[in-house]
Amino acid sequence: MTTGNSLPKQIKTIWAFHALGEFIILLAIHLGFVAAYHYWAVPFLYVMILIFGVLLVAVPLIDLALIPYRYRFWRYQISETDVELQSGFVFRKRVSVPIGRVQDVKLVAGPLLQWQKLQKVVIETASTSHDIDGLELEAAENLRAQIIQLAKEARNAQI
Repeated sequence: MTTGNSLPKQIKTIWAFHALGEFIILLAIHLGFVAAYHYWAVPFLYVMILIFGVLLVAVPLIDLALIPYRYRFWRYQISETDVELQSGFVFRKRVSVPIGRVQDVKLVAGPLLQWQKLQKVVIETASTSHDIDGLELEAAENLRAQIIQLAKEARNAQI
């Protein structure tokens, strides 16, 4: 799927805040090990300080560096028979969710998504769920209605 719908540009901001959240969590863990080492001076704690020090820098920087890559290669497309989701170029992942298997379509928006006026679309089947990270409010509502309508038609055609 070289064509398809891309995510709105505001999703980059959400992904950047996600990287910031990872940094804060790793910093808290790192500081916990520093405090524990200060009181107990166990060599294991020193090793953990080094490991989490590296992770504290590397993980958020890698996440931030990959935001343009993620944005450029994340696509979705709806057809009469399935919902296709594609991400990645080097490590390409392509998922097709048959419309007839769709059981529920949810719209979810946490505080960051609401701040950017976006909603995550969660497509659930009997065995798994698939996410479209964030769409504008109207686009998410329309997509949800379209998938539900196609799923109803697919079920009626099977009967």
